[in-house]
Amino acid sequence: EGAELATGGTRRGIVVSTLAEARFFAAGGFDDILYAYPLPGGRLGECAALAQRLQSFQLLLDTPQALALLRQHPLPPGKRWLVWLKLDCGNGRALRLARAIAQDAPEEVTLVGVYAHCGDTYSCRDVPSIQAIARATTAAVLDFVTA
Repeated sequence: EGAELATGGTRRGIVVSTLAEARFFAAGGFDDILYAYPLPGGRLGECAALAQRLQSFQLLLDTPQALALLRQHPLPPGKRWLVWLKLDCGNGRALRLARAIAQDAPEEVTLVGVYAHCGDTYSCRDVPSIQAIARATTAAVLDFVTA
């Protein structure tokens, strides 16, 4: 019920951190889900099933090895893997990965967006510290998008 309220009843545009959550929300009629955890190679079959079932099941991609794995397991005709690049906020790795998607895998993989997780805020003890990390992360994301 909370997720339905949070999406204004659209049941679209949610982010989950486990495949169990993705399956739960898919069973509840949610059709646009980002699985915001780096691609678990051993669970690619579960990801493929969700990608085929949902209009938009998106994955987090953070390594060339994960891209290679997706390319080795293409989805059926009419479907592509939808991915968000997980930025390392140094952006070198992600920029190379974005180019590889565009140049090497345009038929199997579609880049949907970029994703930055500010896990370093967990150790913050005050609002100014959190704001400083948010500003630095925002600058890194904007630098990446510009590049």
